[in-house]
Amino acid sequence: RNAIVRTETVASGLPQVWAIEILPEGGAIVTAKRGTMHLIGRDGTVGPAISGVPKVDADGQGGLLDVALAPDFETSRTLFFSFSEPRGGGKNATSVARARLAPDGNGGGRLEGVEVIFQQTPAYAGSKHFGSRLAFAPDGTLFVTVGERSDTPIRDRAQDLSAGLGKIFRIHPDGSVPQDNPFVDT
Repeated sequence: RNAIVRTETVASGLPQVWAIEILPEGGAIVTAKRGTMHLIGRDGTVGPAISGVPKVDADGQGGLLDVALAPDFETSRTLFFSFSEPRGGGKNATSVARARLAPDGNGGGRLEGVEVIFQQTPAYAGSKHFGSRLAFAPDGTLFVTVGERSDTPIRDRAQDLSAGLGKIFRIHPDGSVPQDNPFVDT
């Protein structure tokens, strides 16, 4: 009831930040809409753009979206990130990739072994409502939210189980589908 809220700037000079994940060793990793990731040191120092990030469609509400650390990040250095992936012909959709974060020797990092593990379908030529939050469940599965893409009539397919629009997906960290998902057979 009587909570006091304070704000404190811990880093500045970053491009339009979309998501932040606190690192176990201190500091953070952030995603920026235009398609860059940056490490932020414990002291607020912003590192150079992390290399190895795939191309994103940063038009409208698209871009490099969420980031989540694997539950075993401290040992595996694996992270997951979502982005609006260009799919050709002007189409795009939300995708999720995993990669290993390695140091680059210049105060930044690089993504190694980038692998797209999830692609929203259908792809659509639009620039809105990509959605995208990533969260790990206690059982190690990954929840992925995707937007309904805003425009009529495509957004009307959010209630259609055959379309991956406006949904919450639960997947294994390798992208496979858990057999106990409620609609696995439909």
